[in-house]
Amino acid sequence: MKTKLLAGAMALALIGCSENKSEALREAPAYDMAPVDVSESASTRAIPAPDAAPPLEMRSPNISITSAPGVAFNYSYAFRLDDNQIAKVQEDHAAACEALGTNRCRIAGMSYRLVRENEVEAQLLFKLDPAIARKFGRDALASVEKAEGVLAATRISGEDVGTQISDSQRRSADLNSEITRLETRLRQGGLGDRERAELQQQVAGMRRQIDGERDARRTGEAMLATTPMQFDYVGTGGLPGIGYGNPFSDALNMLVHSGGVMLSFILVVGAAVLPWAALFALLLIIWRTTLVRGVRAWLRGTAKPAAAAPPAEA
Repeated sequence: MKTKLLAGAMALALIGCSENKSEALREAPAYDMAPVDVSESASTRAIPAPDAAPPLEMRSPNISITSAPGVAFNYSYAFRLDDNQIAKVQEDHAAACEALGTNRCRIAGMSYRLVRENEVEAQLLFKLDPAIARKFGRDALASVEKAEGVLAATRISGEDVGTQISDSQRRSADLNSEITRLETRLRQGGLGDRERAELQQQVAGMRRQIDGERDARRTGEAMLATTPMQFDYVGTGGLPGIGYGNPFSDALNMLVHSGGVMLSFILVVGAAVLPWAALFALLLIIWRTTLVRGVRAWLRGTAKPAAAAPPAEA
């Protein structure tokens, strides 16, 4: 009987606890549980799988000039490839510029130089439409990679020309306001000759400042209208078929360089010492001639009697 009573009490307690839990669930706040599409989420796309890491590429950062309006950019690329490929790649880059037309691309300079028997250096300078400058550089890099070359260095510098133009316009507006005030004062009359001359000089000086500001704005606008781009081509200087970093070519270049430095040092030292050595040899020859020996003997003969003469007696 006691056992049955104890079991009934435990059952009632369990029923009360379950009712309290259901009340708590009914009173809990309802959160928006809208389904989220995680199949194409940004975080999933940004983090690649560990076993599918993307290959490394020798490319410059993919930065668009539209991300910095009002900035005048200057692009510079250095390409390293086989010496016998430099002329062809340089011609391809020049042809790509010519195909765009003079309104979008102009060749501003070109050089090709054979440094040593198997080492070439070249350069191309362009003036580009800013809207196509970045793509032109990437296309040029693609043609270098097609010729089995690599991007050795890249530099993109920028100058905030837009802010400078805005500041110049503000200064010109202030100067025009001041000129208007001074000219109104001049028209009012009642001024002395000296005061009138000073006001006229101030107006003339401000007009010159306005002309300078206008020229500065035109220069800035020209910088924004065209983007300079420089291509430097550097050869490997190696033997054909061996590729980059040829140790035999590096050793030969070091030998030639060291020999040139040694020869230059010998020539410089010789040029500094040889005139003095020649002068010393000439003086020594003159010192040993018969005439000079006779003069020295005569001087010694005249000096001895004078030294041997007894002192006079008092």
